[in-house]
Amino acid sequence: MSAIHPGRAAPPPAAPDPIEFKRVKAIFVGSIGNLVEWYDFYCYAAFSLYFSASFFPSSDPVAQSMSTAAIFALGFFIRPVGGLLFGYIGDRHGRRLALMLSVLLMCGGSLLIACSPTYASVGVWAPAILLIARLLQGLSLGGEYGSSATYLSEMATSKHRGFYSSFQYVTLIGGQLTALVVLLLLQNFFLSAAELKAWGWRIPFFIGAGLAVVALIMRSDLPETAAFKAQAKRNQGRTGGLRLLLQHPRECLIVIGLTMGGTLAFYVYTTYMQKFLKLSAGLTDAQTTAVSAGSLVFAALLQPLYGALSDRIGRKPLLLGFAILGTLFTVPLLTAIQHASGPWEAFGLIACAWLIVSGYTSINAVVKAELFPASIRATGVGVPYAIAVSVFGGSAEYIALWFKKAGNESGFYWYATAVIACTLLVYLLMRDTRRHSRIDAET
Repeated sequence: MSAIHPGRAAPPPAAPDPIEFKRVKAIFVGSIGNLVEWYDFYCYAAFSLYFSASFFPSSDPVAQSMSTAAIFALGFFIRPVGGLLFGYIGDRHGRRLALMLSVLLMCGGSLLIACSPTYASVGVWAPAILLIARLLQGLSLGGEYGSSATYLSEMATSKHRGFYSSFQYVTLIGGQLTALVVLLLLQNFFLSAAELKAWGWRIPFFIGAGLAVVALIMRSDLPETAAFKAQAKRNQGRTGGLRLLLQHPRECLIVIGLTMGGTLAFYVYTTYMQKFLKLSAGLTDAQTTAVSAGSLVFAALLQPLYGALSDRIGRKPLLLGFAILGTLFTVPLLTAIQHASGPWEAFGLIACAWLIVSGYTSINAVVKAELFPASIRATGVGVPYAIAVSVFGGSAEYIALWFKKAGNESGFYWYATAVIACTLLVYLLMRDTRRHSRIDAET
């Protein structure tokens, strides 16, 4: 035990590490920009119940939902192009530039939706303009995922990479949550249902365009990652692009395989769940929004906990936990949610689902980043991920509504189970990227 000397001043507290502070600040700014992008993208899903009649006149609400879901899905199919374009920019010219350009493009897409004329004004041009806006947003988001996953993973230290990179999905979920909060405020405090359907649905898209400008300014001050700087000197322009990506076929197939079941589950419990609670579980608009928002808060809180756990036990155990439990419990959970007796029961069941799905969402970004070398990392993460999301994530809502319209809603539950089971096979065969990380190997 050290002696205490009267009159001797206690040693001053250690000064904060300026390098660590800059690292945390960069991760925070990168994450906030990600939140804005996903807010803009998910406003479409959150408000589609109100604006669908403005673009797709029909007496059948399910048919209207299918039309808006089809355009939602088409916004996903352009994402591989965005992944390739912005991945090339990120691998060749820097992660920061790719992040800035992606959020700028998202601003344009949101502003176009906010200003779009209705079907009553311009006829078939209205859904055409809506489609163009969604394609711009899909192109932007296709580049955002690979660039932000790469940036966060490279900025984080090896010891805490799972924890820090989990904030990509914290902000991704936060973007959707923010869209729902805006919807909740407009529903309950500012506008009537009739006003929301007439013109109020434009408000969140104007907000999103403004937030995107703020995110662009914040991202302009981001530092470039050390991993990019090192590989830029080492490779002298031999970075990015489809030709270099095709030299990593095994890694690309792993990304597609590990993504397909996870992204389908994610979109089931996020974008589709809002319609599922209203059209199938019979909740009111306000109850649907409240349950969706509450479950997203719970999901966001889980992400860093699971990410930190992966830093201790590895990535593979969490992925296996998701796939095994998802295969066993998707049908029982969705069936129970469909027959829930009220909003609290529905919330509890969705929370149980998030305890499973978070095994994928919390760490999928870092797993993909750890598979590729720095010279092709943004492209390698973004393109195969975007392909899997386009096929399995973007189509989830449309396929679910198709099963419902055909009178066999439970068929979608089994479809989701089968896709997750296929992903389980990939998890069983892949190595744990925490122990075999290309990021660590290069540093």
